[in-house]
Amino acid sequence: MVILGVILLVIGLVTGISILWTIGVVLLVIGAILWVLGAVGHSVGGRRHYW
Repeated sequence: MVILGVILLVIGLVTGISILWTIGVVLLVIGAILWVLGAVGHSVGGRRHYW
């Protein structure tokens, strides 16, 4: 999810399409939050680890 967010962020910046940039930022933030929650040991979506 983090990688997809970065890809959409870059494509949105290069092409000037603001919706791709917005979706990229949202995916990047959500992916980072899930990654941190999984790293500290909280269950995410019924799984012990999220990656």
